[in-house]
Amino acid sequence: MISHCWTLPNAILAKAAAFLRDPFLLGIRLYWGWQFFMTGKGKLMNLDNTTSFFMDLGIPLPKLNALMAGSTECFGGLLLLIGLASRLTSIPLIFTMIVAYLTADRDKVLGIFEDSDAFVTAAPFLFMLAAVIIFIFGPGRFSADARLRLTHVS
Repeated sequence: MISHCWTLPNAILAKAAAFLRDPFLLGIRLYWGWQFFMTGKGKLMNLDNTTSFFMDLGIPLPKLNALMAGSTECFGGLLLLIGLASRLTSIPLIFTMIVAYLTADRDKVLGIFEDSDAFVTAAPFLFMLAAVIIFIFGPGRFSADARLRLTHVS
């Protein structure tokens, strides 16, 4: 009896959620694609400062890594923004955010269980989460990938 009472509301909620999937993915891509772009552009436009920061963090080959991180964020952000090669693009973005976590926010990673708030409020967290969402769910119907039929849209 209880399962029967839940069937109709559950079907309505599932339909509503399915309707919101593509606008949600579009919003994630537009906002976080732009944020990645601006962050990467900032690194590239201030390459000496970024290189110095990477050097202070002990990152090997700091100039090369500053160029790679800035380019990945800048150009990956643009691709995410338009939804082109979205899943493929999300992989280096996720990797870049993992490196950012392990270098610039290492203490927050090591203290994840003692202070989980610090972990989820660290700058790389939301960037990485957005890239993971796009990797798992794809770019959605409102993307260049869908338009070019490079991704399956259900």
